[in-house]
Amino acid sequence: MAPGTNDKQPAETKDDERVTALRRFAAAGRNWRRARLAGSAVLMAIALTGGAIAFGAARDGGTAPVATSSAVDPALLASGDLATTIASLQAHLRTQPKDSDSWATLGLAYVEQARTKGDPSRYPQAEKSLKRALQITPDNDQALAAEAALAAARHEFAQALTYADRALKQNPYSANALSSRIDALVELGRYDEASKAADLADQRKPGVPVFTRYAYVRELRGDVKGAQRVLQQALSTATSKGDISYVAAQLGLLAWNQGDYKSALDYYARALAADENYLPALEGRARAQAASGDRADAIKGMELVVSRYPLPQPLVELGELYEDRNAKGDKEKAEDQYALVEAWIALARANGVNADLDTALAAADHGNKAEALKAARAEWARRHTVHTADALAWALHVNGKDKEALPYARQATATGYHNASFIYHQGMIELANGEKAAGRAALTKALKLNPGFSPLGARTARKALEDSK
Repeated sequence: MAPGTNDKQPAETKDDERVTALRRFAAAGRNWRRARLAGSAVLMAIALTGGAIAFGAARDGGTAPVATSSAVDPALLASGDLATTIASLQAHLRTQPKDSDSWATLGLAYVEQARTKGDPSRYPQAEKSLKRALQITPDNDQALAAEAALAAARHEFAQALTYADRALKQNPYSANALSSRIDALVELGRYDEASKAADLADQRKPGVPVFTRYAYVRELRGDVKGAQRVLQQALSTATSKGDISYVAAQLGLLAWNQGDYKSALDYYARALAADENYLPALEGRARAQAASGDRADAIKGMELVVSRYPLPQPLVELGELYEDRNAKGDKEKAEDQYALVEAWIALARANGVNADLDTALAAADHGNKAEALKAARAEWARRHTVHTADALAWALHVNGKDKEALPYARQATATGYHNASFIYHQGMIELANGEKAAGRAALTKALKLNPGFSPLGARTARKALEDSK
């Protein structure tokens, strides 16, 4: 069958139906949170039938434009108009089915669509397209680089690194492969190698995708000023709306992490001026509004985000905003958001995405604590990053295993990464281990760094400081 011939609905309609299906599933299955996620695949399949999520529908973003030698305009993929890109590629491939470069570009477009729409059901379609490209041309560097992007999107980072290295053997200057290699090394916790990979990419293919990754490697090592300098350089060279919105949003996130909410809001405004629908900027703006005390606008903003793209992090954040909205909170509305997180996780797993880190982070505070620990241990077995160390530490803590948790909590902060949530977790775990002075120092540091790092976490940190006097 020609690609996409069974897909007649406009992308906007499918997005609306996808979100509606997820919400219907969550509302019908609130008791599902008490069940094991592993038994939920059938329920998800039932909830999402009827075209609500259809295969093949027309850290981090910032993928480079993909150059192709096919008849398809490569600027389409960089334009952000993925529906047009995919439709054009499908039409081209109906008449030129042996064009391996176009199959590779189509696969990468599906990966990007899955990422930007929060819809992991696109990944199997990407896999099929890339398999077809490599059947036609086994050493196609574009297809190999796209395979690296797909593996990274599915959180299979060792596989992503393998594909990126294979692509670079064919084309040492592949921007996508160079970027994916940095991403994979970062997500595997191999930060020294990631730094060297960023240096190499900057030599071979300097540009916005490399600059932003270079900045993140610096930020992970605690070099906030260096990261900011690189991102500002990237913003000064950005010309396309997509690049401007992406880099400005990254600067907004960096500012928010340091508790500089005014600068964060300014950067998010710049990102949204370039693209009023740019999801990370909408999400970041709502987060900065909440931290600034503007809870009403924060809730409206985060509701807009999750109505379009019900991804785990904004769903959890919206739930916590509901809980923290007033003295009593709105627990029922919050629980609806947490149930949607589990719906997304089940969908992700059904489409080949390793969702253990998402499970651990959400379930530790808002779900099955035993499931959170199981997922965190599984993720730690695959990769040792500051994020997985933090997730495992917190999952151990909520399960009452504080002595075991402490080394992981300290490992999460050992690189100097300025993350108030990590420092908060460390402080709470230190208090639980009877290390009062260290715990109080960590909690104080977290609140000084970013006093609005979490609607509920910041409140808990303040209460712990008061109780430990």
